Amino acid sequence: MFRRRHLLAASAALPIARGAAAQSYPDRALRVVVPFGPGGGTDNLMRVIEAPTRAAFGQPLVIENRAGAGGTIGTDLVARAPADGYTVLAVDSSYAINPALFPSLPYDPAKDLVPVSLLASGPVILLAHPSLPVNTVQELVAMAKAQPGALNYASGGNGASTHLAGELLKMVAGIDLVHVPYRGTGPATTDVVAGHVKLMFNGISAARPHVDAGRLKPLAVTGAQRAAALPNVPTFAESGLAAVEASTFWGVLAPAGTPQAAIAKLSSSFRSGVTDPAVQERLRSLGFEPIGGDAAAYAENLRSETTKWAEVVRRANVKLD
Repeated sequence: MFRRRHLLAASAALPIARGAAAQSYPDRALRVVVPFGPGGGTDNLMRVIEAPTRAAFGQPLVIENRAGAGGTIGTDLVARAPADGYTVLAVDSSYAINPALFPSLPYDPAKDLVPVSLLASGPVILLAHPSLPVNTVQELVAMAKAQPGALNYASGGNGASTHLAGELLKMVAGIDLVHVPYRGTGPATTDVVAGHVKLMFNGISAARPHVDAGRLKPLAVTGAQRAAALPNVPTFAESGLAAVEASTFWGVLAPAGTPQAAIAKLSSSFRSGVTDPAVQERLRSLGFEPIGGDAAAYAENLRSETTKWAEVVRRANVKLD
């Protein structure tokens, strides 16, 4: 009888304990794992929004860089972390691309992590060396169709976002461009500036100094609207190729099983960080376009992006080195 009463009392206390835990959340620092090195786009974004996100969350944010294997190492770390609301993952579009490139990922993107917030997008820009006699995407497409295989484009490596953007352009426009992979976007940019390769896709923050100096000429940017950092450059949609949407998207995920109350708090905190007016101005100056979407918006974005890039990888027969 005593044991039965003890068990009943303990069971009755569980909802109270859970409620108290929910009310006390958060009561310690939030670990934000960035699966890339310092100074990259994801790292820069998180450090810009850290202060207002911390203020909204009510506890410190500890940003931890765990680079390696195209983001896989850091992502797997978070997938295996306790689902207690104190560890999250900040990622870019590689999270949606990697399942098509790496058939044997150590984690299951569909089961091991859940969306928290869609933070921002970053348009990419198609650049040409000044010696190439085209000034618009329409002129480039006409030239490529007249001279199949004569034009080449550089990328940061096989499977890199700058590579897949080029493959998407080829598919949508029905043209043949020769891919020239490099070990990183930096060396690729150097050779395009030197004129050894005539075309490339790049992020706006990396491209803008070369555009401003006249070393590269912009043909078009991805995204639904023109980039604030380069307002005179038309979008692909304006150029008649709306399906060339290769923008990078950044978001936050948490381990599957994280309590919904924690997801809601995390989502609202990160959205507050992105929607702060001063932060938005800073982000746009760096080539980001703030979004501040909730978990549902990020889930839909991931579904769309994963499907799109899987098709590009399949049709282009992309193989990693």
